[in-house]
Amino acid sequence: MTDHPTDNDRELRVSKIENGTVIDHVPGGQALKVLAILDIDGSTGETVSIGMNIPSEKLGRKDIVKVESRELSQNEVDVISLIAPDASINIIREFDVIEKSRVDRPATVTDVIACPNRNCITTQSEPVVSKFDVVDDGVRCIYCDTIVRDDLAEHIQTG
Repeated sequence: MTDHPTDNDRELRVSKIENGTVIDHVPGGQALKVLAILDIDGSTGETVSIGMNIPSEKLGRKDIVKVESRELSQNEVDVISLIAPDASINIIREFDVIEKSRVDRPATVTDVIACPNRNCITTQSEPVVSKFDVVDDGVRCIYCDTIVRDDLAEHIQTG
C-alpha cells in the first residue's frame, strides 16, 4: 500500500446543502464581495460555505458560495451579475438542484446601489430612489453620472 494520495483524495469535498442557494463560477477572490452583496457578515447566524480560488477550466480560478436556507431575490442576482458575469445560481431543495440558471446582467439596477456622490439627489432628503445604468466597467448613476467600478459591493443598499 502506498501513502501517495489517489485522484479521489484530490477531489474537492464540499458538503451538500439541504435547502438554499449555491452561487458557482464566481471569479477567484470575489466570494467575500458576494457575501457583502448578500449582507452576510456572520452576525445573523446564516450557515455559509465558501470555496475560494478553486481551479476552474473556464475561469482559471473560481469561488463558490453556498448559503443555506435562503433563496436570492432578483435584485441580489442582478447585483451579483455585475461582479460575476459568468456566475450560475443553483436553487437547492431537499439536497437536489431544482433550478439552475446563469446570471444575466440587467441594463439598469434600481434601489439597490447607493450613489457615492454626496451631492446626488438620491443622497439628499428627496424621495428619489437610486437608479444606475449598467456599463462595461461598472454602473453609472442616471442622475449625476457618477460611475462605480471596483468598490461596487461597498455601495449595496441593505435592509
